Amino acid sequence: MVNLVEAQKPLLHGLMKLAGIRPHSIEIEPGTIMNFWVPSETIIQKTKKNKKITTTTPLSNNQCAISPESTTEPDPNKPVVVLIHGFAGEGIVTWQFQIGALTKKYSVYVPDLLFFGGSVTDSSDRSPGFQAECLGKGLRKLGVENCVVVGFSYGGMVAFKMAEMFPDLVEALVVSGSILAMTDSISTTTLNGLGFSSSSELLLPTSVKGLKALLKVAAYKKLWFPDRLHRDFLEVMFTNRKERGELLEGLVVSNKDTTIPNFPQRIHLLWGENDQIFNLELAQNMKHQLGEKTTFHGINKAGHLVHLERPCVYNKCLKQFLTSLHAEKAQK
Repeated sequence: MVNLVEAQKPLLHGLMKLAGIRPHSIEIEPGTIMNFWVPSETIIQKTKKNKKITTTTPLSNNQCAISPESTTEPDPNKPVVVLIHGFAGEGIVTWQFQIGALTKKYSVYVPDLLFFGGSVTDSSDRSPGFQAECLGKGLRKLGVENCVVVGFSYGGMVAFKMAEMFPDLVEALVVSGSILAMTDSISTTTLNGLGFSSSSELLLPTSVKGLKALLKVAAYKKLWFPDRLHRDFLEVMFTNRKERGELLEGLVVSNKDTTIPNFPQRIHLLWGENDQIFNLELAQNMKHQLGEKTTFHGINKAGHLVHLERPCVYNKCLKQFLTSLHAEKAQK
């Protein structure tokens, strides 16, 4: 029987290409490959005559590789925006309603984190810091000099690490439904409040019942899908279970080991006001901890999946922040 989720992938990939982005795999270091969706116009190949022609080298799973003779050249007239996905879906699935809204004015890069969407590593490091390090190196290899990073949920934690590790690369952050770090106290309180015994039980469901429970706490409105679609989604989107379980284990840190970095960047918290996973109280506390360079905007009638539930409002708020950011930059 045809997997309905797998069957719609070519359509989604086609829509992304129409929006102006294409998939490319980058070797970060030996044994570590990351897949990025990058602006089509940035991929060029220098021929022996020093001419530049757009090129891609097809691989399996609709990925592409950048050959040794290829290079990337971001459009200098477009600011770069990097969209980092969460734990339940790869990049273009998570940001499918944002990409087309941004590509006209921005160079949009959508990475797949390690063990999502074809990105893999033979390293044993499963920390958000390693994900951030690989993303930073990958963006450098793609020729990106500075960017605004938008992170959702798990991707928000990676984004915070990127901003800390690469302050010259990350000029600003937009974070939705996330926290600075998953401390053991926040993990325990959150899971107990939601009625789950572990992060894996919540974020790595193994049954239709488990997936429905995840969607129930992630969305403001009740979502209904036939059981077959739930089963197909489980089969396609929850691969690499062993490694993703290790990612969840590597996420939790001790309270005593947690410090609040002094971020030089502007940070905008864009939140679903009805988020049950990381609620408004956590968001407001984080805004206070991060200081005066941090702003907050709540979107009503939206839960943890705010960018999917209310994409038009989310996109408007995101673009307003990006516009104000670059207006400030132009005045300096």
